[in-house]
Amino acid sequence: MKTMKFKTAVITAIFCVAFASVSMAQAQRGNDRKKPPTYAELLEQMDKNEDGKLAKSEMKGPLKNDFDKVDTNEDGFISEKEFKKAPKPQRREKK
Repeated sequence: MKTMKFKTAVITAIFCVAFASVSMAQAQRGNDRKKPPTYAELLEQMDKNEDGKLAKSEMKGPLKNDFDKVDTNEDGFISEKEFKKAPKPQRREKK
């Protein structure tokens, strides 16, 4: 009888530890999401001719696809002000 209670207690403890580990891993995954880049970071990464402006030819990804929506004054460049007011890109659908 004591052996049965001990086995039950051990199995319960193992289950609790495993459940806690899975729960913590899932919670951490949500915190690992990338933050959107700042305008300064975009300039550093994409401003190939280093003129301090972001032209459509220098863009890539969702920002290039939505360039015309973001360039509200239609001068061919995305300013920091336009970037801050830009609509957030749509998330890709999971397959």
